[in-house]
Amino acid sequence: MLAYALDNQSGTEPAELLNQYVKYQGLDKDLYDLGDMMLLVATDRLSAAGKSLAQEVPGKGIVVNHLSAFWFRKLHKVFPSHFISVDRCTLPEIIRTRTDHLEGRLMLVWKATPLPIRFVVRGYLAGAGWRDYQETGQVGGNILPVGMTESQRLPYPIICPELTGFAGADNTCANFATVQNIFGKQLSNQLQEAALKLYFAAWGLARERGVIIADTSFEFGLHNGKLMLIDDCLTPDNSRFWQLSRFRPGGVMPSMDKQLLVDYLETIEDSSELPILPQDMLEQLGAKYQQAHRCIVGKSCPIRKGEVI
Repeated sequence: MLAYALDNQSGTEPAELLNQYVKYQGLDKDLYDLGDMMLLVATDRLSAAGKSLAQEVPGKGIVVNHLSAFWFRKLHKVFPSHFISVDRCTLPEIIRTRTDHLEGRLMLVWKATPLPIRFVVRGYLAGAGWRDYQETGQVGGNILPVGMTESQRLPYPIICPELTGFAGADNTCANFATVQNIFGKQLSNQLQEAALKLYFAAWGLARERGVIIADTSFEFGLHNGKLMLIDDCLTPDNSRFWQLSRFRPGGVMPSMDKQLLVDYLETIEDSSELPILPQDMLEQLGAKYQQAHRCIVGKSCPIRKGEVI
């Protein structure tokens, strides 16, 4: 989620002018408090398992920013979001004239208070869902038919809530009863319904473009008492994308996201130290992010060569 940790020591300071604003640093974003709004700067930092790695993928932030904006626009009638604009012309003039080098990375959003929960929606049997099924015959507490295979489409999308930010329960899977005890039945039901509606709408649109959204996660926040979708929306950072033309249940599907990084980190025995990723892996990740953008949006994301922020 948007981990708002106050930090003015980032090595990716976009402009001296922005120093006058309170800055927060997430795992892969820098955020600036503009009062009732926030300015999000999507960096090229890599993150996984709740940690920010000490390496970047050139242009990754631009791809993520473009895809998030694409989905926020497409889904705005399904559920309201914090998205305002990625057009620099909408920024206050004093900021707009000093952020040329951040073109494509900026997003203006309403400032919302993040809810400490992430709604993972699984439509296919993959990743942690597949491992859960192999061990228990269930996914997220839902009993599934016997004999299902890896990557197979589930009988119905399953929501697996993850609590975030609670002492002793960081990124912990929770059943819906626990969610209701924490957030109340009305809000919990509203959040669950919103996550399902968003997934169904995005899945249908993506499928028309030859892409399967195998799973994704949604985060929500409150702005002036109004519930809205926040953070990234359906990007390679928080989703599992497959090409429809290559869909073959019964094994691991090649994906267009950061699963390559997740799989690599799982092979490292000492998870306490962040590894130095091979250069070819960074290049492969960049190519997968661009592939997702090209398949979903219909064109490659414009990135200035050699730019890293």
